[in-house]
Amino acid sequence: AKAMAGDPVVLADGIGQSVSAHIVTKQEFAGYWEYLLDEAIFTAPAHPSWGGAALIGQDGRLLGIGSLRLQMSRAGEIADINMVVPIDLLPPILDDLLTRGQVAKPPRPWLGAFSAESNGEVVVMSVAEGSPAAEAGLRQGDIISDVRDGEVDGLADFYRKLWQNPAGAEIPLRVVRDGRETWLRVKSADRNSFLKKPQLQ
Repeated sequence: AKAMAGDPVVLADGIGQSVSAHIVTKQEFAGYWEYLLDEAIFTAPAHPSWGGAALIGQDGRLLGIGSLRLQMSRAGEIADINMVVPIDLLPPILDDLLTRGQVAKPPRPWLGAFSAESNGEVVVMSVAEGSPAAEAGLRQGDIISDVRDGEVDGLADFYRKLWQNPAGAEIPLRVVRDGRETWLRVKSADRNSFLKKPQLQ
């Protein structure tokens, strides 16, 4: 939490490769796979083997774990950066992970919709086969404009509104498709239970 933009850091993988970098920014990150971090750490230059790499601060303490390689545009130039999950997220759930293998909280509702933000709108890129989104008829190209009675303001806001419901809840979504609005009712699921179900061949 004390790390700041501009701080020098080292990103080191498990096979001895390390990159001297700096923190570019700390900000919210919403991923297309129904994933949200309130404050992710972004570093540059990027590590070529970022997945699971340790982000180490000047004092030698672990700041986070490398998760993604992304591109950022600054001053008209494209640069590769890494997104790092802050280590502060681990201590509150570590005992649960060690004793139960998962967090002892009710699961979030999952739709199985892969979405992106475009000019503040949430656009469906694809849906997972057999997922709640697919069963409800959500399609590629649909724009999700409302969750229940709340207007959606970007991808992070969509997830926060979605996660106000328990897993398994039926969630009404207002969708704009080909310029026309329609409501879909999506029977959400627990992602872990869904992924453990045997798939029909």
